[in-house]
Amino acid sequence: MRAALRVVGELGVTAGLVLLMFCAYLLWGTASYTERHQRILQEQLDQELDQRKRKKDARGIELGRALALLSIPRLGADYKYAIVEGVDPESLRKGPGHYPGTAMPGQVGNFVISGHRTTYAAPFNRLNELRRGDDIVVDTRDARFTYRVIRKEVVVPTQLSVVAPVPQHPARRPSQALITLATCHPEYSARQRLIVYGVLVVREDRRT
Repeated sequence: MRAALRVVGELGVTAGLVLLMFCAYLLWGTASYTERHQRILQEQLDQELDQRKRKKDARGIELGRALALLSIPRLGADYKYAIVEGVDPESLRKGPGHYPGTAMPGQVGNFVISGHRTTYAAPFNRLNELRRGDDIVVDTRDARFTYRVIRKEVVVPTQLSVVAPVPQHPARRPSQALITLATCHPEYSARQRLIVYGVLVVREDRRT
């Protein structure tokens, strides 16, 4: 009996260590993956913003490639993430992803971005801290777009109307340039989605 209990105890300790290592990987291992890709993506954006090498329409960007640079002053001066094209699992491991088919930065309609909240560097971990009136800045190779937060809400994952050109009103025709940031809610759960909406207030074109 003692031998059996000792074996069970050892197995329990081993299982606990494996679980602890897995949790550590989710929190820190995945973050290093995203940080590595973010360095590459942001370097690509810097080259395009400074040298303006490519002139093709942003719609031609491949899935997983950098589309724009996202910064949110409320979350700190160092908060900067390259937005990738696509919301498939592979794209979102690299950083916040633009929902294909929704508006592009600055366009009338809904520019939708999704991002992880707890793993892969957790770019949207502090999205809940945003308040009405906060700025959301998006830099592309052609212009800087400043959106202003207008509201937040929590929805179920199946509520896909948040990505409509007019959020929650799929039948309406858009008349404003909007931005929608989406992430899991609550933290460490995918039971719901936290949604932050903003409206474009300033466009600053870059000099050619």
